[in-house]
Amino acid sequence: MGEVLSEEQTPKYQRIVLHLRKAITVGEYEQGEKLPSEADLVQEFSTSRLTVQRALKELQHQGLIERRAGSGTYVRQSENLEGHVFGLLIPGLGESEIFEPICQGMARAGREGGHGLLWGDTTQTIRDKEKQTRELCEYYIARQLSGVFFAPLELTPGKDHVNQWVLEKLSRASIPVVLLDRCVYRYPRRSSYDLVGIDNRRAGFVVTEHLLRHGCRRLIFTARPNSASTVDVRIQGFRDAIEAFSVGGATGAIHIGEPEDAGSVETLLSSVSPDGIVCANDITAAQLMQTLERLGVAVPKQIRMAGIDDVKYSGLLGVPLTTLRQPCREIGEVAIWTMLQRIANPSLPARDVLLDCKLVIRSSCGSHSRQEEEG
Repeated sequence: MGEVLSEEQTPKYQRIVLHLRKAITVGEYEQGEKLPSEADLVQEFSTSRLTVQRALKELQHQGLIERRAGSGTYVRQSENLEGHVFGLLIPGLGESEIFEPICQGMARAGREGGHGLLWGDTTQTIRDKEKQTRELCEYYIARQLSGVFFAPLELTPGKDHVNQWVLEKLSRASIPVVLLDRCVYRYPRRSSYDLVGIDNRRAGFVVTEHLLRHGCRRLIFTARPNSASTVDVRIQGFRDAIEAFSVGGATGAIHIGEPEDAGSVETLLSSVSPDGIVCANDITAAQLMQTLERLGVAVPKQIRMAGIDDVKYSGLLGVPLTTLRQPCREIGEVAIWTMLQRIANPSLPARDVLLDCKLVIRSSCGSHSRQEEEG
């Protein structure tokens, strides 16, 4: 599941990347056209030259632009590619800590195979995000792309309807789809499309088992409302671990709510008296950790915690977070390989291509020294 950051939390260079990528995608800058100079971008975004250079380097890494010594920066000519051109339909791209490196892995694998990627931006309000997801889908269909990588919409009331609409539109246009990170259906249902991500059931099991092995017996799994289907699978892994330790007196409860709601969290603590909390992802863990601090609950002394994803700030929290690291770049590379296989063999059964994760043990679980890792 992606980690959603507010605009204020998004680094300045990423905001420049999003702005330029959107301008390229909607045709404000045509293929082969020269972009504004670094000096112009510094002035436009009221930032430093180093920040602009970092943004341009990122766009170059993604295969969207090329920088010509002594001449400037130009939109890359995708028609010169010998292979396919694929679309990335990832609502919240740029707000997510996991999808940027996944897309970088895809861009690298695509370049090596002579394939191009079109990047779309759907980082607006909830209602706008649903609308822009539809518009970008229609744009990709009009471009008659070779395939679309789709990370189904989450955290909006209309997500299920929009996700189904997107898949039906692409199916009618005979455009192959590979799902990234999550299915459009709640577990254990699955769609008829290939999916590339992590083994979320095992992820939920591994982080829960770690807390259980280090003394926790009253555990809570917590997640935000309208979360992606990956959370359902992680909950099942949580339940598997609780069942495996039930002889030792382990119990588990599921809580769906906003981690920043202090009243709800306080009620939960008084009713369950947990000694450990498994969070659906790291941003939930970070927000909950702040709420617990306001309530005077110490982590890990009173409650041990763990998350999933290992986003950049996980090790920088007040209490560094034990979490499960996603192999994001590898997911992107495997996604390209999966799409190429689907194009070559359209009749293949739908597949879940699930990569393993690595447990990163830090202070929040109260069991080992910071940065010790388990495979």
